[in-house]
Amino acid sequence: MAKKSKTTSENEALQRQSRKEILIARKNERQLRNIRIAVITVAALIILVIGIAVVNELFLTPARAVATVGDTEISLRDWEARVRFERAQRIIFLENQLNSFGGDVGIIQQFAGNIINELFDPESMGQDALNTMANEVVMCQALQDRGIEITDADIQKQIGLAYAFYGEGVSPTQQPEPTATIQPTPSLTPIPTAVITDIVPTETAFPTPTAGPTGTPFPTATPVSEQEFQDQFGEFMTQLDDLGVDESTYRSVVRAQLCSERLAEVLTDELPISRVAPQASLFVISADTEESANEVAALVDSEGFLTTWNTIISRPDDPEATELPATNAFELLWRTQSNLQQSGLGSEVAAAAFELPVNEPSNIIAVDNGDDTTTYYLIMVSGREDRELSASDFQTRQSEELQGFIDEQLAGNLQINDLWRNRVPTLPALDPKFLAAPTPTPEVPQVLPTVAP
Repeated sequence: MAKKSKTTSENEALQRQSRKEILIARKNERQLRNIRIAVITVAALIILVIGIAVVNELFLTPARAVATVGDTEISLRDWEARVRFERAQRIIFLENQLNSFGGDVGIIQQFAGNIINELFDPESMGQDALNTMANEVVMCQALQDRGIEITDADIQKQIGLAYAFYGEGVSPTQQPEPTATIQPTPSLTPIPTAVITDIVPTETAFPTPTAGPTGTPFPTATPVSEQEFQDQFGEFMTQLDDLGVDESTYRSVVRAQLCSERLAEVLTDELPISRVAPQASLFVISADTEESANEVAALVDSEGFLTTWNTIISRPDDPEATELPATNAFELLWRTQSNLQQSGLGSEVAAAAFELPVNEPSNIIAVDNGDDTTTYYLIMVSGREDRELSASDFQTRQSEELQGFIDEQLAGNLQINDLWRNRVPTLPALDPKFLAAPTPTPEVPQVLPTVAP
């Protein structure tokens, strides 16, 4: 009996221990299951957040509008692509120039320093690209409203023209031969620096008069074959692709150029844009200091403007050979007011040229050059009348009218989202070689001549 009781007790103990282990195992299993659920839940949340971020970054945000022109939106994606194109074409230009100048970085920094600076001012480039794209929306929409369409064939033809490809077997249209242009001469005969008093007879025949200038035809582009065009265009596309720009962006830029050209032609007839404008001819005396300007003004009062102007322009090249103040004199023939302003004389001089009575000298006109220097002018208008504009001046007028039309259309219709300010692309980046210090020019030691004893 005792043995049986002992065996029963051991069995009960084992059963109790097994139930305890089972309970512990079940508890551990529940805990592990909860941990797994928590881990899976957290991982799912993380994946969801990452997925939302990826979708937002790759699909939603790029589709957001950085600017709206009327009912047309400019997406962040298109604007970023345009900025990358602007950067790429500048980099390609710099690389081509560097190859042309034999790798001399100093020359590039001297003559293309502004382009290098633009690449290091991404915000300004981004703003310029945004403004340009807004203008392009207006121009292309204006053409569409007039039933004028820019087709893919038009774009392809424009690209071909840029490479002198006019179609297989087609030559470029010959530019009309220009009329002869006579070089303008001063209205007064310069005072000679030497006077001949004796006439020496000679048997030498008088020289044959030189014929007047003949019109020089515009250079004609040498047409290239289709294969040459494809090779050159393919090389350019490869350069853009290497810099992260696709062909569709380039074609959109060409399309915008066509919109600009055709709208300018349309506005020329609609407005219309006159080919005639008021123009003035004038004598100009300039001085770098107020003291010199005052001296010239005193001479004008005592001797007259034309005499003073003619004396200055006829003086010897050696400044020490004359007591005249440090001034310059020149004549401008038939210029529009905008042309005078753009020539560097300033808006004050340009306005005076169309306000002063003819043949009446002006007072001293001080013009701020914007670089902490001032130039002082005295002018006298010799003629003013309505004249036909030159080709370049007419194109300038077309551009002014086109920009005025664009500004009018944008007024109250342009909304800009500052989202772009934190998204301005800085790629493609300029190669650091363009920032290297230029190699200094070696000094050549001066060899003194040997003096014989």
